[in-house]
Amino acid sequence: MAIPAIAPYMLPALPDNRLNWTFEADRAVLLIHDMQHYFLRPYQMDASPIADVLSNLVAIRQRCTEQGVPIVYTAQPGSQVSADRGLLADLWGPGLTDAAEDTDICAPLMPAPSEIVLAKHRYSALLRSPLANLMRASGRDHLLIGGVYAHIGIQATAVDAFSNDIKPFVIGDAIAAFSADDHRAAVDYMARHCARVEATSEVIRTLSRCTASSPIPRSA
Repeated sequence: MAIPAIAPYMLPALPDNRLNWTFEADRAVLLIHDMQHYFLRPYQMDASPIADVLSNLVAIRQRCTEQGVPIVYTAQPGSQVSADRGLLADLWGPGLTDAAEDTDICAPLMPAPSEIVLAKHRYSALLRSPLANLMRASGRDHLLIGGVYAHIGIQATAVDAFSNDIKPFVIGDAIAAFSADDHRAAVDYMARHCARVEATSEVIRTLSRCTASSPIPRSA
């Protein structure tokens, strides 16, 4: 029931996109998804994919900070009671403890005081979350997504965002799954059905050409 050890794998090639959306920084929020120690522990941290994912996310976060793109993090609470844990317990067991070595977001991506950390309750970052309302309150409808796990929470978040008329832009080489096959299946699905999948290099080029303006409010 616990998350299995994840063998290193090379990041797969990114698929062709059906959607021809153009990413716009002044309409965007960067979502750093579930980069807590508990979810990263199954990886070999000095190997692909997670070493590459961390490097790419750090670079994108830095560019978003420079360009004024708001940054939001998800973090699952530790030591959840059964009513909060719900059906997740049937698949994954009790989950995180409330110890920092489980719940903290990894050091290279530690949130700044000005950045927003949202409690994550289910696979989708929009479920039981103020994220959609926070975005709408600031006139933003582009959600740039990186983190773990590509084939579980990130895919669910992309579908949910699309269903809420928020355009998901998934950073295909700044996400990781349980395996190359899981990763490939997730990006293929999202590129075909609900999101635009972009490479880190393209996201950074796009961010370099534009500047965001208004901050995201902390409540809505």
